[in-house]
Amino acid sequence: MNTIFEQMGGRYIQCGDYLISDLELPDEEHYPIGKYGRMRMNYLKEHRPVIYNQLILSGKLYTRLGEIEQTCQERLEHMIQQMEKAEGITEALKAEDQMEWVRRMNSVHNRVFITEWKKSS
Repeated sequence: MNTIFEQMGGRYIQCGDYLISDLELPDEEHYPIGKYGRMRMNYLKEHRPVIYNQLILSGKLYTRLGEIEQTCQERLEHMIQQMEKAEGITEALKAEDQMEWVRRMNSVHNRVFITEWKKSS
């Protein structure tokens, strides 16, 4: 007599005297998860545990986190480019006065990250 689990294609493995269901998560591509992907994962764990569990069980968590990381990086790069253009930071400045170029770029970089940090908190 088969169980419903076996009728649906499930298998059991023998572990000592017990039969344990042989479950596997679907294969999932692993994307590099950086700061923003980890922030999203922590948010889901703490504030949206149902969505977090659904993503884990469906095997889509790391795919989604990779997409979020990529989107955030693209947005930051775009913002930095816009600010460079608005403030007149060019390759000519880099060739002419490297220290001034570095100072301005660091200023832009820090302002972009502080702005994004304030939005996320």
